[in-house]
Amino acid sequence: MTISLPPRMTYRDGLATAMRRAMAESDNTIIIGQGVTDHKGIFGTTSDLHKEFPGRVIETPLSEDAVTGLCVGGAINGLYPINTHIRADFGLLAVNQLINMAAKYKYMFGGLFQVPMLVRMVIGRSWGQGAQHSQSLQSLFAHIPGLTVVMPSTPEAILRTYDHAVRTHKGPVVSFEHRLMYDLSFDTDQHPPVTDPFGSRLERRGKDVTIVATSIMVLEARRAAAHLAQHGIDCEVIDLHCVSRPDRKMIMDSVTKTGKLVVADTSWLPYGVSAEVCRIVAESDPGVLKAPVVNLGMALAPCPTAKSLEDVYYPDLHLTIDAVAKLVRGKADHGVPIPTHKSMTDFYKHFRGPF
Repeated sequence: MTISLPPRMTYRDGLATAMRRAMAESDNTIIIGQGVTDHKGIFGTTSDLHKEFPGRVIETPLSEDAVTGLCVGGAINGLYPINTHIRADFGLLAVNQLINMAAKYKYMFGGLFQVPMLVRMVIGRSWGQGAQHSQSLQSLFAHIPGLTVVMPSTPEAILRTYDHAVRTHKGPVVSFEHRLMYDLSFDTDQHPPVTDPFGSRLERRGKDVTIVATSIMVLEARRAAAHLAQHGIDCEVIDLHCVSRPDRKMIMDSVTKTGKLVVADTSWLPYGVSAEVCRIVAESDPGVLKAPVVNLGMALAPCPTAKSLEDVYYPDLHLTIDAVAKLVRGKADHGVPIPTHKSMTDFYKHFRGPF
């Protein structure tokens, strides 16, 4: 299906458009979860849909396990459920349904049952929500065969990926949306059509270093690349996008060309997305590397609540610029000026609460 996009679109509008399109195109699609009929409408992405599609946008109590089980049963019987979680942390209460049921039904019953459904989970920092409301759990779900896990970084990626998931894909898709991105506006014509909506994206061509990134770190990588280009360092940026199906060829073609690799993820490094990208290189041809891989992710600790600590907990533009420059120049005194520090929440969105 050809998707027509306006020249500029916010991340929120991309999601709202995708949700409305999914509901309008099939009477079997439902949206279900906490806050979907609230006046804030999951950051404005489901606002007023319960008025347009009465009976098919369903508010729920705090009952994630039961609701996800309802979605699995509905999917098996012809519905297309879109299950929302205002925080990815709440998805942990639905792990049994997602991992033991949704991911395995097709395999266990020899393909007789399909479980087409979309689970939206919100990740990322905001105004000091601390250890239990800020986790990026993509690696946990991407580890499971049968689950497709995506981390769209643009409205274009949202629309193409969600449309493909709803219309074509016959299995469960878990999508992680970063809360700092909802208000951001994007130039949609900068992204050429992709052949695989679940595929990785080559965001920027370069010759000196490869940056493989996820979610909001794709934006930080692009900002870092623009700054580094002014100081003689040419970065190639890959948006991993589907963390459960990374494009091995794209990654290896890029690293073979540049010889240097930085992986920037929104979560912890051990056993995570960064480790998986490193595994791809190690298994394919580790000899292409001219220097050790540099990985950027959250500090190995629960997220602190205090903003002053939160600001140094997450990887950001400044850490990315410094890490890339050190890797390419091979020394700590790399000569690239680091921009005046501004935290991600101040640059992308200033939160006043509660979400």
